[in-house]
Amino acid sequence: MASHYVTSADVPVQGERLSSPTVSKIKMISGATSVVLTLVSLFLLFGPNDGWSACYSYSWLFAVFFFFTLAVGGVFWTLLHNVSNSGWGTSVRRVMENLGSVYPWLFIFVLPLGCPEVQKWLYEWMNIHREGLAHEGVGAFDGFLAGFYGSDSLKTWLNENHHGLLANKLWYMNLFAWYVRFAFYFIGLSLVIRGLRRLSVAQDSDPNPGTSRLFRARFHSTYTLIIFAITITFAGFDWLMGLSYTWFSTMWGVYLFAGAALNSMAVIIITCALLQRAGYMKRVVTPEHYHIKGKLLLAFTIFWAYISFSQFFLIWYANITEETEYFLIRNTEGWNTGMIALVFLHFVVPFVVLLQAWLKKKPVALAAVAVYTLAMHVLDHYLITIPERSVSLMNLLPEQFGHVTTTVPGAFWGDILAFVTVGSGFLFFYLRALGQNNLYPNQDPRILESANVSN
Repeated sequence: MASHYVTSADVPVQGERLSSPTVSKIKMISGATSVVLTLVSLFLLFGPNDGWSACYSYSWLFAVFFFFTLAVGGVFWTLLHNVSNSGWGTSVRRVMENLGSVYPWLFIFVLPLGCPEVQKWLYEWMNIHREGLAHEGVGAFDGFLAGFYGSDSLKTWLNENHHGLLANKLWYMNLFAWYVRFAFYFIGLSLVIRGLRRLSVAQDSDPNPGTSRLFRARFHSTYTLIIFAITITFAGFDWLMGLSYTWFSTMWGVYLFAGAALNSMAVIIITCALLQRAGYMKRVVTPEHYHIKGKLLLAFTIFWAYISFSQFFLIWYANITEETEYFLIRNTEGWNTGMIALVFLHFVVPFVVLLQAWLKKKPVALAAVAVYTLAMHVLDHYLITIPERSVSLMNLLPEQFGHVTTTVPGAFWGDILAFVTVGSGFLFFYLRALGQNNLYPNQDPRILESANVSN
């Protein structure tokens, strides 16, 4: 049975708005911090020192994709709520939407990845393509007219210069197609979340809200799940897997999805706990909601571990050189400690803790686990991106980094700077979204069903 019973008299007619001087101050500080540090970051990325630019490009990619997974996860939970016609999630749907609404703004931070000055440090295959295009006198976008996969002359040049693997992948890995996908990732999913959030918010001020918007949201969330799947999968291919064009994994897109779903739910849990601590959403979000969210956190912890092990196991028993290089690099010296830590700290610890039913009904305790999960997500993405840095820089800048084996001295501070820069911007846009509208859809026909949920 539910611990309390909510009636329509308990739900404010005008809803609840986030109006807090403390939140406004945090938003202002985070926004100002992001602006200042972004200027510093642009100097590091595009400045005269090649060593700084090369190192910081990897720091920037690490930070950008980490927060990308949180925002895209917010879009996923919004879509899933609508498609599944979820009743329990109505009380927290607006939090999902607000988290997802940060996604379009992340383009500001992703934009440097589209600049050749940054790409030359991250993506070796682009350097090879540009060299080939310059040698053959072929424009970067001529490949579209030649069949979308690159010109015949470029393919011939790649084969003649012993880049047969790149020649075979030219249908996907060519500059024109990369930029088309780059634009699609943000145009497509940004339109999706903006449209769904607009439908949801319009219901708050409608004197006769009805159910028409719910049916429209459900319909538009069906086919747009495909856009979400394409975005999280192929952005991971282009931005992360592309760091080493010889490497491939059939589990990569699912692996990134598992981490995004898990840790965006962690953000939703933390947000609800903090809002309730500040006095909001007291009547519509109950321990039952935390119990459900805790079970989802546990489910995706198990799912992430399953996919992670499956990826490792498939690569291990196939023993293909192009596949094993990923784990060979990360099983070297200090990186190996981090990989072992992921097994126990990212899976075993939260798995054992989240098995406790009582804990999942305690907002503070569950929020603490969510914070811990996010910390493990940081480690996960650090190990995805940063180990590639030393390998690449030894080849690109041998005079400066030729002696480096696994890490680049001093680069860790750049990793922190990039993380704080993108993180403060993410926080600014998230708090901005939370304060723009009601914290929950108070006129949704299912709000009472959600407030009185029992599981």
